[in-house]
Amino acid sequence: MYEKITPPTTGSRITFSNGEPIVPDRPIIPFICGDGTGVDIWPAAQKVMDAAVQTAYQGKRQISWFKVYAGDEACEVYGTYQYLPEDTLQAIQEFGVAIKGPLTTPIGGGIRSLNVALRQINDLYACVRPCRYYPGTPSPHKNPEKLDVIIYRENTEDIYLGIEWKQGSEIGDRLIKILNEDLIPATPEHGKKRIPLDAGIGIKPISKTGSQRLVRRAIKHALRLPPNKQMVTLVHKGNIMKYTEGAFRDWGYELATTEFRNECVTERESWILGNKEHKPDITTEDNARQLEPGYDALTADKKAQFCQEVEVVLSQIWETHGNGQWKKKIMVNDRIADSIFQQIQTRPDEYSILATMNLNGDYLSDAAAAVVGGLGMGPGANIGDECAIFEATHGTAPKHAGLDRINPGSVILSGVMMLEFMGWQEAAELIKKGIGAAIANREVTYDLARMMEPPAQPLKCSEFAEAIVKHFS
Repeated sequence: MYEKITPPTTGSRITFSNGEPIVPDRPIIPFICGDGTGVDIWPAAQKVMDAAVQTAYQGKRQISWFKVYAGDEACEVYGTYQYLPEDTLQAIQEFGVAIKGPLTTPIGGGIRSLNVALRQINDLYACVRPCRYYPGTPSPHKNPEKLDVIIYRENTEDIYLGIEWKQGSEIGDRLIKILNEDLIPATPEHGKKRIPLDAGIGIKPISKTGSQRLVRRAIKHALRLPPNKQMVTLVHKGNIMKYTEGAFRDWGYELATTEFRNECVTERESWILGNKEHKPDITTEDNARQLEPGYDALTADKKAQFCQEVEVVLSQIWETHGNGQWKKKIMVNDRIADSIFQQIQTRPDEYSILATMNLNGDYLSDAAAAVVGGLGMGPGANIGDECAIFEATHGTAPKHAGLDRINPGSVILSGVMMLEFMGWQEAAELIKKGIGAAIANREVTYDLARMMEPPAQPLKCSEFAEAIVKHFS
């Protein structure tokens, strides 16, 4: 079945039902060490995960690890440019859940990004990036502990789909000609816009299906959070890109107010309900006036539109959401992308789950990680309905490879996400406890040690893993 790899003789596969994993007590989990510093951080991470599972379950549960190959190591085993062999793809699809270290971007091969390829091949549409602060972690922010968010980034669409044409290419020039001479003039709202003849061209597809399945998973996650964190914020640039990013926002609200009608309330709905609760005899027009600043300066048609919005909300959900009931629902709101970059720094405790598209999510997840200590402490997961891959979020840092000095925190915390996804919460909590205690005790690798005040004596990568395990008890 496989060309150059052999699965463990003990253990069984993780299966999926309705997008959720069914996990045996001894699951077989494929792992990719990763390029560069993967040689250091994977053994450290595996040691921590194995120790946590053993401590939590005393042999009743155990992971059977299955080594598979990708990146430079795959080329050594399978041949030149074989960065992502069929063996690896088959193993991940067969066993359902995998974890990996950082992978290099191939040079000279046909794959632009191994990470993107794994996501698209396995339809891992949700990139999930928690950003929380562990006390003692050096941060450039005064109050990093206020940021505790989970970013849900759509993983398969947007400009990351990679449909683009180089400037000057035959097809690119043909496309520009068709757009300039046919499609743009046929669309009155585009006016006299033209694409420069010397432009490169890329396509930004945002689908209703892709948007809603991401928001659906985000809302389901919010349902598992404490009441004060049950919020989903749709992040977009819909004020400019109305039919892609604006549509993402609209489709997100549509899903929340239909499929999750009993569990969700939108921010605007909460304002309408709150106005009536504060003043039970408020008129429709006064409610609309409080809902929309500048109401009195609007045209009659616009006023009627906002009054109708008030009437619809009160007629449809007052019985189920009124009289304060909405305060126990998941709050769904939206924010413009550039605004949220500021607000996660100035008002971080106002947010919980941020759901957004591919490019926005790439920027936002790294920015949020910087607030809580950097990518060295940033875990990541790529989740679909029949497969999930957990990964380190930083690069390969080849100049540090083999020196036993790099911070393994990202892949260890990705292991925490994997254990939580599997329902092995007790083991996950042990690792979080161990990491928190090690950092608080100033037992950290050089990247964190040099930023502490005063600077701490750095531990090796392997020693940091040992410190984490030591703090399980």
